[in-house]
Amino acid sequence: MTAGQPVVTDGNEVGDADASLVVRPQALLLTFCAHFLLDQPEPLFTGTFLEALTRAGIGEHAARTTLTRMSQRGLLARHRSGAKVYFSLTERAQDLLRGAEDRVWLQGAVNRSWTGDWTLLSFSLPESRRAERHQLRKRLGWEGFGLLHNGLWITPAAVDVPKVLAGLNLDQEVKAFRATALSPTDVQQIVHDAWDLDALAAGYTRFLARWSEPTPRPAEEDPLGRFLLLLTEWLLLVRIDPHLPVQLLPEGWPAVVAEGLVERLRTGYEASARETFTAFADRLPDAASPATPLRRA
Repeated sequence: MTAGQPVVTDGNEVGDADASLVVRPQALLLTFCAHFLLDQPEPLFTGTFLEALTRAGIGEHAARTTLTRMSQRGLLARHRSGAKVYFSLTERAQDLLRGAEDRVWLQGAVNRSWTGDWTLLSFSLPESRRAERHQLRKRLGWEGFGLLHNGLWITPAAVDVPKVLAGLNLDQEVKAFRATALSPTDVQQIVHDAWDLDALAAGYTRFLARWSEPTPRPAEEDPLGRFLLLLTEWLLLVRIDPHLPVQLLPEGWPAVVAEGLVERLRTGYEASARETFTAFADRLPDAASPATPLRRA
């Protein structure tokens, strides 16, 4: 097995033998929804989802379980037409996918328009509020914040802090600022202290090694499966990347090369992937007249 090449484990996840990317069924399903269901009025038959995930190497049981869980989480709405069950995206799921699309495809792998400003955010929550602390840290990571010191998070991006805190009820515990670094602050050292650049670079290097190779593994021989795996693996890299300013990154930063590769492959794969999907897609008939909704389990 080639280093960095994912393998299918028990039909439940596509993992990496050297602990790099882990592509789980839900991530693949979200990628599928973003490209084949978002902004489409017609719900899709359950079998269509199962077929798509199977083509990406996911077992049928894991695929069905993922559909159920996404429905329970309020991301998919279920509809019945006769004996068949169909799924459509909820408004919450649409907002989630559009936000991810902006982050993955519009921001770019690096920040090329940095003004020199930083967003600083400080908070301290006791162990009794561990769940809230976890949720806040998760959101900060998604927004590109890095932990500089205990309780002090920073990012070289302009962040809508009230939006990040929405629904967490932590306004009284959080202090946020916009600032610039002053002498004798070593900005390069700040970057190395707040983010693990070696781990980020290693992820992009493995991605390049894997997708630059001309021979795909069996699941990727299917155009749709290959398309879904490519975009999902890229999403998993970008979601943990803080999109740091290019002038603060080491020379030859691999994210820039990887971004060019994924754009070329995406363009090359998309037409055949959509043709493959169209051949088996089963949409709800007469979607303009909604079928009977099913209550979530």
